[in-house]
Amino acid sequence: MPISRKATWKVSFAVMASRVLGLVREMIFAACFGGSKWMDCFYLAFKVPNLLRDLFAEGALSQAFVTTFTKQLKTNGDRSAWQLASKMLTLAAVFMSGICVIGMIAAPWIVEALTFLARHTDRKYDPEQVAFIITLVRIMFPFILLLSLSALVMGMLNAKNVFGIPALSSCFFNLGCIIGGTGLGWWMDPEWGPRSLIGFSIGVLMGGLAQLSCQFPALIGVGYRWHADFQWRDSRVHKVIKLMIPAVIAASVVQVNVMVNAIFAYGVGEGAVSWLSYAFRLMQLPIGVFGVAVATVTLPAFSRAATDGITNEFKSILQKGLGLVAFLVLPSTLMLVMLAEPIVSVLYERGNFDSQDRQMTAIALRAYGLGLLCYAWIKVIQPSFYAIDRRWVPMLVSLGSIGINIGLNYHFVFNLGWGHEALALTTSVVASVNFVVLFITMRVLAGDFGTTSLLSVLLRLLIAGALLATICHFGNALLFADPGALPILQRLGSLILVCGLAATGYLIACHLLRVGEVREAVKMIASKLK
Repeated sequence: MPISRKATWKVSFAVMASRVLGLVREMIFAACFGGSKWMDCFYLAFKVPNLLRDLFAEGALSQAFVTTFTKQLKTNGDRSAWQLASKMLTLAAVFMSGICVIGMIAAPWIVEALTFLARHTDRKYDPEQVAFIITLVRIMFPFILLLSLSALVMGMLNAKNVFGIPALSSCFFNLGCIIGGTGLGWWMDPEWGPRSLIGFSIGVLMGGLAQLSCQFPALIGVGYRWHADFQWRDSRVHKVIKLMIPAVIAASVVQVNVMVNAIFAYGVGEGAVSWLSYAFRLMQLPIGVFGVAVATVTLPAFSRAATDGITNEFKSILQKGLGLVAFLVLPSTLMLVMLAEPIVSVLYERGNFDSQDRQMTAIALRAYGLGLLCYAWIKVIQPSFYAIDRRWVPMLVSLGSIGINIGLNYHFVFNLGWGHEALALTTSVVASVNFVVLFITMRVLAGDFGTTSLLSVLLRLLIAGALLATICHFGNALLFADPGALPILQRLGSLILVCGLAATGYLIACHLLRVGEVREAVKMIASKLK
């Protein structure tokens, strides 16, 4: 089954809207709190449910469930698939409720682990901050329950070829955070002190509830009616759980590494956690819009194509997915690296976010950008292993990646004395190593899936990217000597001009170099305009 252009476009548009709203949320945080110690506390606390989100919800559970659910639809029909869905929804609700209760009780010990390095470095250990982090962790922990149920519903809809509403569900999460969190935060502390962050924490729960409930009408529309089903001694349920065990580690490697980075960052000094979080949000934009969009559409296609083993159709989907991600993400990577300070200045520099925050965030963004393409590629190649029942491969690779990340962080921070930028750099190194190992392993398992063609496309994209980088370099030198000194409209207009010229140059170069993905993109756009 070929990758649907229509589905990819829908998911890209929906995820773009979600990422933009997520960026708006970060802009509000930056304006209100900058790189303050209280913002560090909030981000550190949010890392706990965010990590579990990838462990049990949007990562492992979603991939394992979609793979099994899709095969049930194809081989046994809707009734069998709906039975599996009811069993999994009931199991997830019971299990994750237990996890939330345990997490809220164990919050002091969790926070003690998160602040371990701060107690053993030069950073002043503040018991008031620790108590505040514990409070925030307890408030936000139920978020993982809501996201787990939402991930299952999303997987069901994707398997039924409904992509738009599930992708838009993240928009409802961000709207809940922005509207609910900002309103409660202002009500609790109009001066935007630390107490207002409690309001934002409650807003996270409001957003999670909105993300789940907004999908119910579409779920009813495809014919599903939920009922509690506690009959979990079922081979299909066991299949999902069996797939989840290695996927719990493999699918969440990036979030595990982000958590490790946050622990190191909290020990580096005040503002480091916030700077890394602001930069990571910007890096997530192209990944979310392009990498996740392509991966979301290819996962069910992988599962269908792999029903009869590793077929030519399976290889074709993998090659096209990697090529399309490279075409879309490479220019974003170069722009984020070359124009880091102007981008950060336009989006964040206002209110309590000053020039130092801008410079420190831009440094982290450049380091993150070095691994952006591999990070996006992982979103496509990793699910392919689950589709062919080679789930242990990503798990083993991910375990090694986590070890590399911890080792490099320790070396850079404690032996070389580097700052927060080293922590972002290790994330890029880990993502690159992870992808290369997965790519080589898949080639061994599946045979050649168009490697020569993919390398040819990548080489031509790099030539086009060189033109884009040159335009960005001169635009940065001529227009952004001191971004913070310029009026906001001038900053925005200049950035749009430079990015527009660079993107135009990139597309023209790709067209002249006969990059096939250009035609794919043009067809998608033309069909929508028509």
